[in-house]
Amino acid sequence: MASTTSQPKPLRPEQEQELDDLLAKARAAQKIIETYDQAKVDRLCQAVAWAVANKVTFTRLVHEGIEESGLGDPVSRMGKRMKIRGVLRDALRQPSVGIIETDEAKGLVKYGKPVGLIGCIVPTTNPDLTPAGNAIYSIKARNVVIFSPHPRSKKTTFETVRLMREALEREGAPADILQCITQPSVAMSQALMAASDLVIATGGQPMVRAAYSSGTPAYGVGAGNSTMIIDETADVEIAARNTRISKTSDFGSGCSADGNLIIHESIWDAMIAALQAEGGYLAEGEQRAALAKVMWDDEAHRLPDTVAIAPAQLAQAAGFEVPEGTTFLFVKGDGIGDDYPFSREKLTTLLTVHRYEGEFENALDAMRAVYEVGGKGHSCGIYSHDDDHIHRLGLAAPVSRIMVRQPQSKANAGAFNNGMPMTSSMGCGTWGGNITSENVHLKHYLNTTWVARPIPEDKPSDEELFGDFYDPALEPADA
Repeated sequence: MASTTSQPKPLRPEQEQELDDLLAKARAAQKIIETYDQAKVDRLCQAVAWAVANKVTFTRLVHEGIEESGLGDPVSRMGKRMKIRGVLRDALRQPSVGIIETDEAKGLVKYGKPVGLIGCIVPTTNPDLTPAGNAIYSIKARNVVIFSPHPRSKKTTFETVRLMREALEREGAPADILQCITQPSVAMSQALMAASDLVIATGGQPMVRAAYSSGTPAYGVGAGNSTMIIDETADVEIAARNTRISKTSDFGSGCSADGNLIIHESIWDAMIAALQAEGGYLAEGEQRAALAKVMWDDEAHRLPDTVAIAPAQLAQAAGFEVPEGTTFLFVKGDGIGDDYPFSREKLTTLLTVHRYEGEFENALDAMRAVYEVGGKGHSCGIYSHDDDHIHRLGLAAPVSRIMVRQPQSKANAGAFNNGMPMTSSMGCGTWGGNITSENVHLKHYLNTTWVARPIPEDKPSDEELFGDFYDPALEPADA
């Protein structure tokens, strides 16, 4: 939930001094880490990961972060320490020093090189996971990082970085490989981004746009509006259970949390009942109208007070109560488009269910309409056992990742039961205004040098290249 303005306040003298000091220390540490071999950087990755991801420490960081920011669910946020393990797994399985890839047929050898200093923008909802994940990939690539925390959770981010710095020191490496700004502001983040060699920006759209306009190469993320199609072949109990898991993770704070379900008419009633069996509360009539008023203002801007809060708290804000055991709220969609705010991204424990009739193409039309409202490039998913439906969604969806029969917010950034690269930053392609449509992982933290040796000539004839269009009369022999 980072934010910025087009004309931030200038840096105060003490902020200028802090940034100058951080940059000098980072450049000095860079000269050291770039000399490390593969075994050394792998060990450092393990050290910093364990310093944060052990259960005792991460539990403390989770509670500190929620207490500091007022956002999130301590129970489900604990699961994010598994993501740190996943990032470490992926990092350890790939080379990053010296030769990282060889293609003998093409005569190519690729060498991994550091990108240098990374400026990492940390969102308020992930003050522990984002620094840890970025630290692992950055160290693996022999980079240094300066983290810019969100002011609302700066203490937690600083503590996370402090723990990792101590781990580096215990291994005889410079603590300044990882540093954290202590006086964060929009202006400080922008100054850091301008001074870095690469920016990793995870947060709200204004900050991501600032990253792209900083003059520094940047990986950013797009807005989400995760939409799941549930066709007539779906197992409604599994679909409902996964919906609850995805929607309630950290009180729906993530861009990947389910926002819209598009449900076939034949299973509509069964799916509604299954959602209710998972603790979903269907808000209708006056309750539905009251929810809209506390979610969006008159111009459909998302109101911050109801972001990432418990369902009982969300209902209370709207002036009604829900039964004990309610895990999320949901409403029936009455349309999709700019004039229907419930088809927008929610960022809390609320989702919308839409009914489609007849052919699967109608579900695809509803999906397309949702992404015209917002969330292009991010994620969608499907509960189906019809491979043709899955294939058609893959062809049609303007998103970078599609999860099949999985809880979206637990799967699309990588999971131990799918092949997505583990990350806390998900590119959304040109749909979302990003330079990549991949999960940002190790390769994005590396420069690569290609060494090309000569190979036997690979030059097709003109007949092969141009096919029916080739006309030898237009290629006269040289006089």
